[in-house]
Amino acid sequence: MSTSRQLWAQTCCALFFLLVSVACGTAPSQPDIRFKDVDPGSAVSYSPNDTKPLRVAVAAVISPKGTVESYSDLLAYLGRKLNRRVELVQRQTYAEVNDLVKNGEVDVAFVCTSAYVVGQRDFGMELLVAPQVNGETVYYSLLIVPSDSPARSMADLRGKVFAFTDPISLTGRVYPTSLVRSLDGSPDAYFARVFFTYSHDNAIKAVADKVADGANVDSLVYDYLMARDPTIAARTRVIHRSPAFGIPPVVVNPNFSPQLKETLRELFLQMNADPEGQVILRSLMIDRFVVASDRIYDSARALELQVNTAP
Repeated sequence: MSTSRQLWAQTCCALFFLLVSVACGTAPSQPDIRFKDVDPGSAVSYSPNDTKPLRVAVAAVISPKGTVESYSDLLAYLGRKLNRRVELVQRQTYAEVNDLVKNGEVDVAFVCTSAYVVGQRDFGMELLVAPQVNGETVYYSLLIVPSDSPARSMADLRGKVFAFTDPISLTGRVYPTSLVRSLDGSPDAYFARVFFTYSHDNAIKAVADKVADGANVDSLVYDYLMARDPTIAARTRVIHRSPAFGIPPVVVNPNFSPQLKETLRELFLQMNADPEGQVILRSLMIDRFVVASDRIYDSARALELQVNTAP
């Protein structure tokens, strides 16, 4: 897998899922979005007299190119509504995005469920809103194999090649590790080889292309790719689905301005009532954003502790 930092700098980080108070004056007709850590040729120029940009991080649930394609309309929408430039910041790992939030280097972030669980525990990462998909605020870890694989469960993948997504991914590393441990194994000993793809779409492609014999992936990303690439359904097969977990949320640093936080939260919550917002939500396969209780992440919190604190 060749996902070096140089490639990330040249390529540019959701759903998967930023702000400060509305500035005075009329919003620009073409809001500027600047992609940090991206090839400058792909960035939109902006006036040095503009206000400070809203810095948004999107965890690498999908690859850098996929993130830009998926989130650009949402970020442009936020920029227009807030009358601010928006800067997308990407990093290779979930832990690096958590550090951006912790250190105040970004204002808002779309993160993985386990990244929220870890960030909330370690430095008080704060839940802003959560996407609702198909009327629910949950998602699943799907165990997938190539369509012609004889495997019917994780037990059939012993001695095979397995793709993890990110070291702290709930669906892509924590949950499959728990499955392997239930079979009295550890990933390094159970599989012939494991590797990290650092995004769910790359893990899905690794299985579809038979680079890996199996992978556990985010059900939201799998459904998203299936809707856009019918060949994924023809080349992969789901053989196991996890219990439901709280959906990946939108978060802020605990020291984020309360006033600005409420401004942004209200903007997310009203998207589904705005015709333009409705189009963007449909493109992301999201019903709407809602205020979610931290309790929906309790099962993920318990599993993360169980897997990551076990000897």
